[in-house]
Amino acid sequence: MAILLKRYFGGTNQFGGNGLFINHLLKTMRKLIPFLIVLFILIPKQNQAQDSGAAIAGAVGALAAIGAGVAAVEQMKERAELTATEWLLANNPDITSFSLKTIDFDGKKLKDMSSTSVITFKIQEFVPTDKPELDGKKQVLLGFTSHGWINEYGIDFNKIKWFLIDEPEWTNMMVSYVKVASGAANTSEVESTVKNGRIVNKGVRLKNKMTIPFYQLSGDMYVVTDYSHEMKFIYNEKSLGIFLKDTGDLVQIKRGSLIELHEFFFEE
Repeated sequence: MAILLKRYFGGTNQFGGNGLFINHLLKTMRKLIPFLIVLFILIPKQNQAQDSGAAIAGAVGALAAIGAGVAAVEQMKERAELTATEWLLANNPDITSFSLKTIDFDGKKLKDMSSTSVITFKIQEFVPTDKPELDGKKQVLLGFTSHGWINEYGIDFNKIKWFLIDEPEWTNMMVSYVKVASGAANTSEVESTVKNGRIVNKGVRLKNKMTIPFYQLSGDMYVVTDYSHEMKFIYNEKSLGIFLKDTGDLVQIKRGSLIELHEFFFEE
């Protein structure tokens, strides 16, 4: 018994080694120490990985939502262009070859489109041939929307009123708009400036000179002119407002769209 206790609990045995228990304990500790170190390192990293995993999952979910939103807007754009094409074919059978493109859905979010009051389309005719050039008559199709034109089912095109506008009509509209926005009175001078200049945020520029400056108004100030039996034009500092007399709707063409449409007609 004494020999056994000595062998297990220390001292020098007949083989010259430490006690078996101490040897076993030391060997076990030597094996456990690397494991404990690895475990100490991995536990916080695992927690961090879980947090990172949650963040990545959230980011993927957000990207999926964005992708779904982009896809929805693109689908709406295609549907809008199809409906505009159908309207054009049904109401203008003399137009037999043309390009039609909307500018309002580009770079827009779904929530932005729900507040859009005018969908604008650029239309240009061409002569059918192999690889034709767009060099024919230019027109703009304006689709004025009403409240609720976008709902959970998509676009309700019954809530859109269409106007097809050629270059002379657009010129008349811009002359009227510039006059109400600036107080300019000479129609022929305004028309010449509109045709040869550029409509910008603060007025009409001609040869890099601000020839017709617009009124500087606050956001709740409006100036009104009676354009036709169908429309009144309303100017404030940010947009061209159009009041549709038969529906009683006040819609807005944003300044950026206005500038792009004007350049479409008059820039080569």
